Amino acid sequence: MRVVIQRVSRASVTVEEKICGKINEGLLVFIGVEDSDTEEDIKWLSNKIVQMRIFNDENGVMNRSVLETSGNILLVSQFTLHASTKKGNRPSYIKASKGDFAIPMYGKMIEQLQADMGKPIETGIFGADMKVELLNDGPVTIVVDSKNRE
Repeated sequence: MRVVIQRVSRASVTVEEKICGKINEGLLVFIGVEDSDTEEDIKWLSNKIVQMRIFNDENGVMNRSVLETSGNILLVSQFTLHASTKKGNRPSYIKASKGDFAIPMYGKMIEQLQADMGKPIETGIFGADMKVELLNDGPVTIVVDSKNRE
């Protein structure tokens, strides 16, 4: 499971000209699922997302988590995070899971993040043609892969 985490001042997802998810200060998290992902990956990644200290404290140092700042999370599925660009100029998405596996895993990640945050999160619509708008704060953008726990 791979995520791109962006600290945002605001973010929203629109599908068919209707906003389906919107947050103010918090994290916009793009998530890509692959077939080898497990519920352990979900638990580890959710904990990493909500505990990551990337918000400024009173001294302007990134020392607070989204949980500590009472921020919000907007989770958006994005199969292109598993693009392989090894050969040629057209990315291959062979590692990205198909919907029959990815949709339930996406749902479990939503549930886990909500449990870890202690409140609902906002989401996009899996598989939809989504338009994402954001104001990256910092900018702060971090990539985390549950298969490469650095």
